[in-house]
Amino acid sequence: MSTAIGIRSFGAYIPARRMQRSEIAKAHAWALPGLRGLGKGEKAFCSWDEDVITMAVEASRDCMRGQDVNALARLCLASTSAPFADVQNATLVASALGAPRNVATSDQTASTRAGLSALSHACESGASQLLVAGEKRRTKLGSAQEMLFGDGAAALLLGSGDDLLATYLGSESLSVPFVDHFRESNSDYEYAWEERWIRDEGVGKLVPEAVNALLQRLGKTAADVAHFGLAGGGPRADGFAAKKIGIADAAVLPDLRNNVGDTGAAHSLLLLTEALERAQPGDLIIIAAFAQGCEVIAFEMAAKGSDTGRRGLAGNLARRHEETAYMKMLSFSGEIEVEWGMRSETDQKTALTQQYRVADQTFEFVGGKCRDCDTIQFPRLPNCVNCGAFDTQSPAPLADEKAKVLTVTADWLMFSQSPPLYMGLSQFDNGARMLMEIVDVGPEGIDVGTPLEMTFRIKELDKMRGYRRYFWKARPIVSAAGE
Repeated sequence: MSTAIGIRSFGAYIPARRMQRSEIAKAHAWALPGLRGLGKGEKAFCSWDEDVITMAVEASRDCMRGQDVNALARLCLASTSAPFADVQNATLVASALGAPRNVATSDQTASTRAGLSALSHACESGASQLLVAGEKRRTKLGSAQEMLFGDGAAALLLGSGDDLLATYLGSESLSVPFVDHFRESNSDYEYAWEERWIRDEGVGKLVPEAVNALLQRLGKTAADVAHFGLAGGGPRADGFAAKKIGIADAAVLPDLRNNVGDTGAAHSLLLLTEALERAQPGDLIIIAAFAQGCEVIAFEMAAKGSDTGRRGLAGNLARRHEETAYMKMLSFSGEIEVEWGMRSETDQKTALTQQYRVADQTFEFVGGKCRDCDTIQFPRLPNCVNCGAFDTQSPAPLADEKAKVLTVTADWLMFSQSPPLYMGLSQFDNGARMLMEIVDVGPEGIDVGTPLEMTFRIKELDKMRGYRRYFWKARPIVSAAGE
């Protein structure tokens, strides 16, 4: 009897910042009044210090709550907009998670169906691994993509056994040269083809062909599908395809376009996390990704699972800060260059030798605990800052430790790409104390005693050499009522 393969855990990350599409349309009304037709809902967008790697880390941390990171054998990152072309992005994610050094890492890219393709390959091979997909795509100002795209990430922990959340049933791939959109390797922006052609000739024919082939092989019918999600194909493509297949309207998952946006390679996995949060044991889940053909995968919900404290998709959707400054979104995405003055004129070169030597401190956020007096400090130094003892430091992980604001300053003079710069002493529950940057502060501000959690972010951007240095920052914890 073969061992069942499927999903052990899942997680998600959606940036807290949301922009009403009506604000974007308003900014372009002088030249492109037709954008008003796409002006419903809102999109999630990254802060200047977030990218595919930071979102992948946060989604993976959400997924790995209650799981043993040291048991990870493989980690795959799927994205078409990861920051590095010649550094393995998945390795940086694994380092931030504190995964073992011998974990096998890989990047999957070149298609918005990369996330679902990687999931299909992993399930077919039976590999136990962490699969994460994230997307932060650039868009031309005034384009339909600017209105429709959003940023986000999703993570799945795959394995085998009898304690799965969802069991893998099968998958189907259809690969054809139907190019609905494309982006050349040296280009920042994609080019999209005509919507009606994509809907009628692409979504309307290729998606039903792939889904029906999988259902037939599984001995299932469209009536058996309890949850259906389609990534790619444009607005309302999921309902259009479901009708062609014969899947009930009630089974079509909310496509996240109205409150997040199209998240590319991450979208299919976000739809799957949405299904996992909604499904009951025995439910059939079908997720498809349309891009140069179609990838389809099927799961059967096995159990709801225990409460691991994950934020999940629902918690991330509830955690939002509405932004109305369109120019701020453009500055964060790099579409405009703001003159920040002389305080910003510093060389942000990263010493790669030092980065490697202290990798566990910078990527994993591991401090030191004195074996003589139990004082926890960061950074880890040869001598204890309390008792002065030499060579008494044991590793003390801080990334998952809760903290609170001890002191805080909102600085409008020091350079920040998201002023004001919030800096303050973070008092950790385990006794550590350190000066940290505090991000994602809402319009309500922040005060002494505010609970904090740690988040992996970009520390500095070296625009001269095209490198970015990562580190940990603090952010306010959203109250339970807000989640």
